[in-house]
This record gives sequence, structure tokens and C-alpha cells, in this order.
Amino acid sequence: MRKKMEITERALERFAGYLRREEREDSTIESYMRTARRFAAWLDGRAVTKELAAAWKAQLLEQGYRPVSVNAMLAAVNKLFVCMGREDCKVRYLKLQRQMFRKSERELTRAEYQRLLDTAQARGDMRLLLLLETLCATGIRVSELQYITVEAARSGVAEIALKGKIRTILLPTKLCRKLLKYAKKCGIVHGQIFLTKNGNALSRKFIWAEMKKLCEAAKVARSKVFPHNLRGLFARTFYAACRDVVRLADVLGHSSIETTRIYLLSTAKESARQLDRLGLLSRWA
Repeated sequence: MRKKMEITERALERFAGYLRREEREDSTIESYMRTARRFAAWLDGRAVTKELAAAWKAQLLEQGYRPVSVNAMLAAVNKLFVCMGREDCKVRYLKLQRQMFRKSERELTRAEYQRLLDTAQARGDMRLLLLLETLCATGIRVSELQYITVEAARSGVAEIALKGKIRTILLPTKLCRKLLKYAKKCGIVHGQIFLTKNGNALSRKFIWAEMKKLCEAAKVARSKVFPHNLRGLFARTFYAACRDVVRLADVLGHSSIETTRIYLLSTAKESARQLDRLGLLSRWA
């Protein structure tokens, strides 16, 4: 019989260390720890059991959380159970219907992207302008900006090592020229290019905040302006140019093409227009 275990502060600290040893991204660790603490607060001192984990899952659904959000929280809690040696408490994920469309109200268009660039340039914020261009022209994640270095700009190649994988990203020639010009102006002779005034790497939170500041002046909805949407715009533009989903998956660093497919979903309006073009209806109205 398994010993009863509570989720103590010490257990949570061990969990944070466990995630770091797994080389999880900082954003993932932050999200998992937030969920783990929330689950621990809900338990309120009760020992961990599979029945309580299932009850928490049911309560999340009752509270109106979207299935994809529930599964994200379950992923964190299940990983906590693995860390605690209580895999018997793991709960099943919700079965999700395959997504058919992407939401147009959250999709950043090329025209909106250009307005963000124009606004950053008009404000004289060259760091933010170049940061936006770098994310969108390469398709890298915001956590991978650390690999955009002076050395990478000189060679035109960035070696990205994350999640136990190493992949090579080719940097456009024009982007390299811009990066080197900016680095020279800022007195950066080696290492990371995107830094704070104190020479520290830009945090994800800081980048989000800086991007949001452009929204009103650029007349772009705040819901559309976040780093990952630039990655999405890159993916759609890249695929439109080459029509090679396998190659795109390699560039984005996806181990599954199913993940890449999500980036290429049509909006409902686009799909409706495609159906109209099939010409399978008579002219009678």
C-alpha cells in the first residue's frame, strides 16, 4: 500500500528542480508551477489520491474552462505526480475534436504586422523593430532569441539548442545586415544581440509588454499582438511559398507534422470561399 503524500512546499520545490533538470523552458516551468500550486491549494492539506485528482478535473470543467486549458493543467499535475512517484494518481486527458479552423479574430495579418513595424520605426524604437522582424522572418520562438548572436549574424546561421534538440536556422541576408548594424551601434561585439540597457537578456514578459505598446497607434487589436503570432505568420507565409509541410516542420523545430498543421489551418471564411469556388450548386436561388 502506497504511503499517503501531501503536496508540501518542499515537494513543490523539488518539482521545480525536476522541471529544470528536464530542461523545460522557463515559461513552461512557470506555468506548471502555477498550476501545481493551485492544485495544492485546492487539496488544502489532503493527501494526493487519484479520486481527488479526478474530482479536480471535473471541477475545472464545471467552472467553464475550455477542454484545451483543462488538458494543459492536467499535463502539469500529471508531471507533478511523476516527480512525486505517484504515477498511479495520473488522470486521463480530455479527448479533443480535431481543430478545423483557426480564429480570424486572433490571426495577425501581414498588413497588421507591417503597421506594427511602421509604428516601432516612427517611435525610433529600433530594438523592438528589429526584434519583431527577427521573430517573424525566422519563425523562432521568443525563448530562442538568445541564440540570435553577433556570431550567428556574421555566419548567417543560428544553432538553437532547446528541449534536448539542436536545429539550424538560416538567417536571411538582409536580416543579418540589420542585426550587425544594430549591434555595432549598441557596442555589442559578441554574444546575444537583444539585451536590456544593463546588458541582460530580454525577458518574455518585457517583450510582450513592449509589443502591446504598439497596438493602439498601429490600430491592431491587442489580442493579436504576441510573439507566437509572429511565428504563425511566418509559418503561413513560408508554406504559401514552398507548399512543403515537412520542410516547414523542420524549420519550426516540430517533431510532429500534426503540430505544424495547426499553424496552417484556414479560417472559417476562407474555407467557405473555397467551397463556393467548387461550383457544385445550380444558379437557381
